[in-house]
Amino acid sequence: MRILYLLIPMALGVVGMALWAFLWAVRNGQFDDLEGPAHRILMDDDDPCIPRYRAGRKDDKSLDE
Repeated sequence: MRILYLLIPMALGVVGMALWAFLWAVRNGQFDDLEGPAHRILMDDDDPCIPRYRAGRKDDKSLDE
């Protein structure tokens, strides 16, 4: 019976910490867009990631400097 005096407050503490973590995640926007990253991986990027060198232009600052 004495162990209940220890286990009940410990269980309430764990539940309280889990509730705090959930509310923190909701307030910081962790659950705002659940499907966006899944759809974003399927979209193709039309822009090339590597800058291209344009020959013949003096003011080109891509790879010369």
